[in-house]
Amino acid sequence: MIAIVSPAKTLDFETEYSHEHTLPRFQKEALELIDELKKRSEEDISTLMSISDKLAELNVERYHNFTKKKDPAHAKQAVFAFQGDVYQGLQAETFSQEELEYSQQHFRILSGLYGLIRPLDLIQPYRLEMGTRLKVSEHANLYEFWQDKIAKQLKKDLKAQGDNLLINLASNEYFKSVDTKQLKARIIDVDFKDHKNGEYKIISFYAKKARGLMSRFIIKNQPTTVEELKAFDYEGYYFDEKNSTEDLLAFKRG
Repeated sequence: MIAIVSPAKTLDFETEYSHEHTLPRFQKEALELIDELKKRSEEDISTLMSISDKLAELNVERYHNFTKKKDPAHAKQAVFAFQGDVYQGLQAETFSQEELEYSQQHFRILSGLYGLIRPLDLIQPYRLEMGTRLKVSEHANLYEFWQDKIAKQLKKDLKAQGDNLLINLASNEYFKSVDTKQLKARIIDVDFKDHKNGEYKIISFYAKKARGLMSRFIIKNQPTTVEELKAFDYEGYYFDEKNSTEDLLAFKRG
């Protein structure tokens, strides 16, 4: 199985890790997108991405500092660079070498800039959410730009690791970039609900962290079946059989 997640807006390129690295497989496409972004002013970027002038200034600087070198000094392995809620749950910095090697085969990160990332792929600082309406050549947006490419690569990755089981832990915004018809995989969605004000509901912060916790569970335990995923019990979550289906695993807490 392969677990797939979204990237994070929060990045850490200060802390150093001495682990080995790989290179992104869609570097050419990333450079094409960067070239397009370099044409935009700070005002354009602010409007395009609905971000503050300060963030727009930072990201315009990032685009212009983006290098074509295969092994740039300011790059970092993706699984250590992303620092959002999902990655707080993942805690990749605690993984053993064996677990990192397993994650290279069984864990993927969707990206507006890099398409599909392996954990140890080197990435450079950037911001480009998948939902950004960036027109690139004949493509009206990033979904059109990436959909065919991501599906083809993910199909190869699933075949290489031995089955067609995809555990979807990504947000709707990012998973829409996967052409599931072309992929022809068995896709398992996962819900995480917490008890609040007398009812169980999806609470964004906790749900995002739980996606990272489930990813951590997969990397630590190396399950091969959906049934084994039902044993997930990190930080108080438990399997909710009543609200689960053949293609949806539901978990509750509280």
